[in-house]
Amino acid sequence: MAAAGSGFEDPPADVLAEAAAAFGLLASPARLHIVWALAQGESDVTGLAERVGGALPAVSQHLAKLKLAGLVRSRREGRRQVYFVDDPDVVDVVRLTVARLTDRGAAADAPARRLRGL
Repeated sequence: MAAAGSGFEDPPADVLAEAAAAFGLLASPARLHIVWALAQGESDVTGLAERVGGALPAVSQHLAKLKLAGLVRSRREGRRQVYFVDDPDVVDVVRLTVARLTDRGAAADAPARRLRGL
């Protein structure tokens, strides 16, 4: 179905639902920080917990949710699991969003206040 006057097709409902679920998972600052950290390179849960300042069990739970959603994957290296982002498009979205908000925040603090009310 085309959007009125735009010339673009509306995505199917299942695609919108999947996108909303992905954004919902990334709505948690802790999970967003984990994805941001993994976008910079692979890590085990201990390294991620140190980097994001979270407790090991909490980071493990966040990773489990991100893994179930297909946003991150892991592989075994000896006795440890190494996590990485499974979807390069998610990395692009996270990097772009964080960069834009960082740039805006450097110019003025207004965007953060504006987003909190939504």
